[in-house]
Amino acid sequence: MRSRFLPSLPAAPERPPGIEAYYRMHAGIYDATRWSFLFGRDAILERAAAAQPAPARILEVGCGTGRNLVALARRFPRAQITGVDLSGEMLAIARRKTTPYGSRVTLLRRAYDAPVAAARGHQLVLCSYALSMFNPGFEAAIEAARRDLVPGGHLALVDFHATRQRWFARWMGVNHVRMDGHLRPLLRETLSPVTDRVCRAYGGVWEYLLYVGRKA
Repeated sequence: MRSRFLPSLPAAPERPPGIEAYYRMHAGIYDATRWSFLFGRDAILERAAAAQPAPARILEVGCGTGRNLVALARRFPRAQITGVDLSGEMLAIARRKTTPYGSRVTLLRRAYDAPVAAARGHQLVLCSYALSMFNPGFEAAIEAARRDLVPGGHLALVDFHATRQRWFARWMGVNHVRMDGHLRPLLRETLSPVTDRVCRAYGGVWEYLLYVGRKA
């Protein structure tokens, strides 16, 4: 059976117009290049599994080419998994990767500015290097994740955090990434922290955040 790939929904009006073009250009090289700076992706999966050993329903926000979807499907063989992304090109790659997992994996092309399935809820929501690119929109995404979680569910996040290097901040801004530590305070306000750790990359050129929060 093939994973379901639902038709495109309109992007949120406030989404920066260049972001879809950016990922259209990068989709083909994404997996070959991101290993060198998207640190902590395996670590956040380990921490998510420690917090939620057997989630029935999992949502990944900004699932991209499906790297984490495959890891989640293998780690949680009984879970129903949904991946959300704005880029059709990235989702096309994710679809090929997740085909072996059949109907356990659903892919949605849409902006994450509202819950996917708040009525049913998820035990685990994963955000991996996504929310720092939601500018504007990260507040709405965090609130959507809170509403998508069942009580006692967990949001697991790994993302860029901050840098003291102005040149690097400017360069990341060209790549649609905000690096001023803006995510951490809102995450702390929204959920109860289980993991809240800032890690250094390349000797402190930048920092990335590992965060797991529990919904009361």
